[in-house]
Amino acid sequence: MALIEGKKAPDFSLINETGETVKLADFKGQNVILYFYPKDMTPGCTTEACDFRDKHEDFSKLNAVVLGVSPDDAKKHTKFIDKHGLPFSLLVDEDHAVAEAYGVWVLKKMYGREYMGIERSTFLIDTEGNLIKAWRKVRVKNHIEEVYTYLAEWEVTQ
Repeated sequence: MALIEGKKAPDFSLINETGETVKLADFKGQNVILYFYPKDMTPGCTTEACDFRDKHEDFSKLNAVVLGVSPDDAKKHTKFIDKHGLPFSLLVDEDHAVAEAYGVWVLKKMYGREYMGIERSTFLIDTEGNLIKAWRKVRVKNHIEEVYTYLAEWEVTQ
């Protein structure tokens, strides 16, 4: 299924760091910032998570919830959240089914080695579950500010 801005975002049902089941449908009435990242505790992923943490209150004022998704297990997510004081849930996608549904489970290359992994990406989903905007191959620097600005401008037009 191709993701098309303005169309329904793929629904999902994943557990979070506490083992609680989280579904996209749980957030009807709120905007959802769904970001996919490769691995807890790595430099780029830590910077991205902390940037979302630091902007969390501003996103809340725009009726938005932040959810991170990676293949790491709940125990690793809990450590990551505790170490960095993250005020949002991290979802477990060990079988990468949701990453595949969003088209972010891709062939990657590093140091001449090929492997399957998460392509750092962010999806903005509106209060009705429609995909508003997709950012793919995200560079962490200034990304959260870009997401915030886009959401703030989009909110004004609604």
